[in-house]
Amino acid sequence: MNHFLKTNKYMMKTQQALLMLLIFLPLALLAREATVEQLFSVQTVKVKKEKISQRLSNYGYVTEDEARMYDVSPRFGGYIVNLYADKMYKKVKKGEALATVYSPEVFKAKEEYLNTQKYTKQRPNKGMLESAKLKLELLGISNIEIEKLISRGSASANTTIYSPVNGYLFFKDVLKGSAFNAKQKLFQIVNLDEVWIEAKLFEEERANLSMTAHYELSFKGLDTVYKTSKSLLYPQLDPKVATLTLRLRVENPEHKLFPGMYAKVISLKDELEQLILPTTAVIRKDGKHYVFMVGEFEGEYEPLEVQVKILDANTYSLIEGLEVGDEVVNNALFMMDSDAQINGLY
Repeated sequence: MNHFLKTNKYMMKTQQALLMLLIFLPLALLAREATVEQLFSVQTVKVKKEKISQRLSNYGYVTEDEARMYDVSPRFGGYIVNLYADKMYKKVKKGEALATVYSPEVFKAKEEYLNTQKYTKQRPNKGMLESAKLKLELLGISNIEIEKLISRGSASANTTIYSPVNGYLFFKDVLKGSAFNAKQKLFQIVNLDEVWIEAKLFEEERANLSMTAHYELSFKGLDTVYKTSKSLLYPQLDPKVATLTLRLRVENPEHKLFPGMYAKVISLKDELEQLILPTTAVIRKDGKHYVFMVGEFEGEYEPLEVQVKILDANTYSLIEGLEVGDEVVNNALFMMDSDAQINGLY
C-alpha cells in the first residue's frame, strides 16, 4: 500500500513537471531571434561611466606628527610653585599657564632690568637697557611678563611658564614643589590638528606607489573616511618582517584620531573613467562573460557576450560589448540563464 502511494505521488509530480514544461516551452520557442522572454518581473540597471580606481588594501596606525610636538624646557633652573598642567593628556591652549615657578636666576635678571631702567632715566643709555632686556628674553621670559614688570615697577619672585601651542599634555616630569634644572624637559605638548598614518608595505608593493595618487583611510568605530594624497616612503626596510613604511599626512581638525589607533589604508591606483556594472549583472559561462540586454519588446532580454575585469567584490569594469546607457538585467540572472539554456541561445 505504501509503495502504491509513493508511486502515485511520484507520477503526480512528473505530470506537474510535464505540464509546466508544456506551458513555458512554447513561450520560450516564440521568443524572437537571440532573445529570452520572461514572465517574471526583473530588475534592470544601466551602464554608467565613473571615475574608478583599483583599490589596494594595507594596514597601519596613527602616530604623532613630529613637527607638531613641542618640548617645554626652561633655560633656567628653579622650583615649581603652582602646577596647572597637572594631569597627563590634559588639553591646553596656546598661551595658557602651565606652571608658576621660582628661579633665583630669573629673579636676579628682573631686578637688574628694573635697576637699569631707573639708572637710564637719569643717564640715558639705550644699549645698556636693551642688553638688560635681552638677558630676560634669552632666559625665555615672555614679552607679556616683561611689560608687567615695567608697569608694576617691582620684580616678582615668581615666573609663569606658558604653553607654546594648542595641544595635549603627552609628557609631564614635575609635581608641585619639584626642583628642576636648566634645559630639563618639564612637559611635552602634542598638537593633533594633523597626524601621521604609518602603513606597512611589502617590497613588491613599492612599484604601485608611482601610480597611486590618493589614499582613503578608515578606522574602527568611526564613520568618517579620511582622504589624503600627502605621502612619504621611509628609506629604510624593517629586516625582521621585510616591510617598508609609508607615511601619510592626515588632517584631524576634530581630533577624532589619536596615536595608536589602527587604520585600514586603501590605495587608489590608476584613477580612470571606466564603464561599470554591478557584479550581479554579469554571468560567467564556459570562461566567457554575459549580460542580458533589455530587448526591443517588453519582457525580452538578449544574452550578449562582454569583456570585463573585476574592480572589487561588487563591481566590474566593462572593456568591450556595451556603451553608456545600455540597460541590462541586474538581479534574477538565474532565471535568465535557465531560459536561455532551454532555447540554446548561448
